[in-house]
Order: sequence, then structure tokens, then C-alpha cells
Amino acid sequence: MSHTELRGFYLRYLDELNAHRFERMDEFIAERTTLNGEPATRDDLLAVQKADVDAVPDLHWELQELLFDGDRLAARLVNTGTPAKEWLGVAPSGSSFEITEYAVYEVQDGLFVHMTALRDAVELRRQLTL
Repeated sequence: MSHTELRGFYLRYLDELNAHRFERMDEFIAERTTLNGEPATRDDLLAVQKADVDAVPDLHWELQELLFDGDRLAARLVNTGTPAKEWLGVAPSGSSFEITEYAVYEVQDGLFVHMTALRDAVELRRQLTL
């Protein structure tokens, strides 16, 4: 895929993710992938995403920066939301969060085959316990 095609692909993925339309993820994620370096299936990855959205119904990813290297892309995003259920070991308190996430992806045959995401869990928990 060209950088223009990768950009469009990622923006469509992000739109579906923000709409919490997990039933559309087969258009973006390969059946077999890796998540943070570990072998996973699409269903494994969706279980993580669904659990996050179940606990944080207004979870939103805002793209800040997108970089390309061949069939790989890296994104800097701002994640926001207000947990309605216990999440990451923290009971809901009405506190919202805003943190930066760094994500790296590899695309093969038009689907993500490797996905890695990093966020500052200490800062996230700090904001949720204010």
C-alpha cells in the first residue's frame, strides 16, 4: 500500500474504532496477528478492545501524528474517556482521563498483522484517582 492508501486505511480503522463498531474490524485486522509482540487472533484483540469500551463507554482515540515506513505505520494518539465500571484495577469515580498512546502497526495484504500500543498506565491511574 502507498502512504496515501495506508493513511486512508488507518483513518477508516480509527473511525470504526471510535464508533465502537467492532463487527467491522475484520476489514482491518488479520485473523492471526500479534498484539504487543505476542501471538493473538482477531478475536483476542477484539476482546481487549470490547472490555475497554465496556468499562469506558465514551473511550475515544484522537490521532495527533501518523508516520510511515514501508508497510509499517506509527501513530501518536490522545485517548480520552470516563470509566463507568472498574477499569485497570480502579473503581469508577467520575474522573476522566486524557493520555497519550503510541501505536505501531504492520500491514500485509491490506490488514494489520502486527499491533503494538503503549500508554502511560501510571499517569492513567493517577488521573482516575484524583
